Amino acid sequence: MKKIVTYLKESYDELVHKVSWPTYAELTSSAVAVLYASLLIALVVFVMDFCFQHVMEFVYPH
Repeated sequence: MKKIVTYLKESYDELVHKVSWPTYAELTSSAVAVLYASLLIALVVFVMDFCFQHVMEFVYPH
């Protein structure tokens, strides 16, 4: 039980005093960057899927 208590105390100390947490502005800008990157990747995948679908319909007509 003593090891668990020591682990919890050390974990708390590290999270409070040693971890450098991002500011709100840094967090917001990172979230916006991830959002734009995700949308861009989704758009690229959509365009590729659309193109391949039409190529396959041309190669294998109904």
